[in-house]
Amino acid sequence: MTEKQLQNLVLKTAKQFGWAAYHTYDSRRSEPGFPDLVLVKDRVLFRELKTDTGRISPAQKAWGEVLTEAGADWCVWTPKQMPLILKCLAEKRK
Repeated sequence: MTEKQLQNLVLKTAKQFGWAAYHTYDSRRSEPGFPDLVLVKDRVLFRELKTDTGRISPAQKAWGEVLTEAGADWCVWTPKQMPLILKCLAEKRK
């Protein structure tokens, strides 16, 4: 599965579970490394999407570190994690 296919699947699934989703359409003028998706419902998720063999760039790693240090929920999602992704999106937190 390509990163674009994963993104489309995650966005479709997120919307089915009632999440608001943001993705920068054209990131060429945006801050390098900012996560692919910001998902909002009963919490805010910052998600970097990669293929199963993809690697994060130094800029993506730096954003992940600063978001995590600030208490944000940031991580990388890959296609092989779809069961975890579905569980995360279906889960309701208080």
